[in-house]
Amino acid sequence: MHCTRKLTDAVTWVGGSDRRLVLFENLFPIPRGVAYNSYLIMDEKTALMDTVDRSISRQFLENVTHELGGRGLDYLVVDHMEPDHCANIEELMLRFPSMKLVGNEKTFALIRQFYGLPLEGRCVVVKDGDALALGRHTLRFFFTPMVHWPEVMMAYEESEKILFSADAFGSFGALNGNLFEDELDFERDWLADARRYYGNIVGKYGPQVAAALNRLAPLDIRLLCPLHGPVWRRSLQRLLDYYSRWCRYEPDERAVAVFYGSMYGNTENAADILANGLAQAGVKNIAVYDVSSTHVSVLIGEIFRCSHLVLAAPTYNNGVYPAMLGLLHDMKALDLQNRTVGLVQNGSWAPASGRQMQALLDEMKDMRMLQPVVTLRSALDEASMGQLMALKDTLAAQLLSDEHTKRYKNLIDILC
Repeated sequence: MHCTRKLTDAVTWVGGSDRRLVLFENLFPIPRGVAYNSYLIMDEKTALMDTVDRSISRQFLENVTHELGGRGLDYLVVDHMEPDHCANIEELMLRFPSMKLVGNEKTFALIRQFYGLPLEGRCVVVKDGDALALGRHTLRFFFTPMVHWPEVMMAYEESEKILFSADAFGSFGALNGNLFEDELDFERDWLADARRYYGNIVGKYGPQVAAALNRLAPLDIRLLCPLHGPVWRRSLQRLLDYYSRWCRYEPDERAVAVFYGSMYGNTENAADILANGLAQAGVKNIAVYDVSSTHVSVLIGEIFRCSHLVLAAPTYNNGVYPAMLGLLHDMKALDLQNRTVGLVQNGSWAPASGRQMQALLDEMKDMRMLQPVVTLRSALDEASMGQLMALKDTLAAQLLSDEHTKRYKNLIDILC
């Protein structure tokens, strides 16, 4: 049975959710599932905006068939060629023999690579800025390469001012009836997943996201329709503000997260004592993570959130503890930058993790290193406790200074 929802009189959501999938892209845990969005425009010509993953093909095809109401499908617009959005291209071509595929040259190259489909006479190749008239509705195409694949484009429907944004502005998480962002508590229930989605899926391409935001800035957008997550209609600027920060690698919060790896609990003990000292100094909303038991995608999401980081790891095989090394490699691969970082190393006879973590961080942009580097030899002692408290004092001074400055500015605003 169909399960659809109207966005406007002419535009309907025909997607669905997968709550069974454990790992998105076979990499990222999604305990809340994931939504695959697709949208159908009904006019003199009918146009379907992308398809969905094969896991929900049955629901999707029932939705499309119902909403067409016996009409044919004139166009399938392929904004993004990742298989979780194009798994139903072949089935739609079979069901609607006169249907045309709309995409750019790179789109069709990828269709041939993935599916080897016969495309002769079925393609409408568009260029950046081209328009496709459907009747009262007109789609204008904006190429946004590497957000986050090279063929990606967005489609702006000019009459109802709807932006179909491909993977941009999406989120992990299944849709539970509430389709629009004003029907749910985004900050409470969706922000962490949206940030984790951005950081791990799109985060490497900050300059390309910034370029896309600049291109979209002149548009009057009334509805923003991504391929994952909620549809935005009331508070678009809130989401755009988040993306503006994330693409410049600016943290969401002046906050500290402590990431530690620990074999026998001694490095963990140092992390706990540091967090406890920060709390007693007045620092709020401290986060502490065991890098061995927390998925790296969660850690990356937190690094996008926090301005200050502490990395604490033992030496392992004359190098960095493997779980911490994996986090550092992910940070570098995603081009993470512009953070303040403190280091804690541990080594019973030849501590080396601090120096090697420092070398990896030096390869990243605008990473401001705090002193001292705390060195444990097996476990905390009086000397290393002194170093740890010095690091605590430096962190607290920066974070509390930021908080005092914020409070002062707020007071000035009230008085003025």
